[in-house]
Amino acid sequence: MTLAETEPSSPAPGIGGDELGDDELAAWRGFLRSHVHLVSELDAELTAEHSLSLSTYDVLVQLAHSPARRLRMSELAASVLLTPSGLTRLVDRLVSDGLVERAPCDDDARGHYAVLTDVGLERFSKAWRTHLDGVRRLFLSHFSDAELRRLGEQWQRLSGRPG
Repeated sequence: MTLAETEPSSPAPGIGGDELGDDELAAWRGFLRSHVHLVSELDAELTAEHSLSLSTYDVLVQLAHSPARRLRMSELAASVLLTPSGLTRLVDRLVSDGLVERAPCDDDARGHYAVLTDVGLERFSKAWRTHLDGVRRLFLSHFSDAELRRLGEQWQRLSGRPG
């Protein structure tokens, strides 16, 4: 007899017990697959048309819609889907490319703002239409107005923040 044959059997994690039901699993996997597909397609379009990654576009859009086109690095990190170190590296590249500048915070000698430059605003403005068209074609066009309204309410419920 082997050791495995003499030990009491217990299911491996995820086998037996508290598994997701078919509908739960389909909803979760569908969300994950859709997210990966949409992000990949939107990233490919922005890269091909404007040489901007989706992460770069995300930083530019956050800055473009902020007062004085600036955000503290900590605020920017909280609003994009990057780790703080990933954001720092990306902002460093954007500074090298002339799309963003760093400015010291008036009220905190250790803090810095990321500030969208005029060149950065121009690049964002050109990429905006491509991104908007992609979002409409790849995502929004698959739903009716009523479905979009309900979906918006559901995302809001998940995030715990107003839409």
